[in-house]
Amino acid sequence: MARATCALCDQQAESEDVPLTWMTSVEDGRKLLYCDRCARENVRSIEGKLDSVYW
Repeated sequence: MARATCALCDQQAESEDVPLTWMTSVEDGRKLLYCDRCARENVRSIEGKLDSVYW
């Protein structure tokens, strides 16, 4: 199984499991993962349900 990778910064998780601090989003039917740093930096856009294209 491949390691989890952040959809914004391409950071990879240290193990095959998705870290609990990472966020999961479904956009256009695709499951996207965001690392804790990217999720914190974009929390207002995430809560506003904006697509990541507009971040």
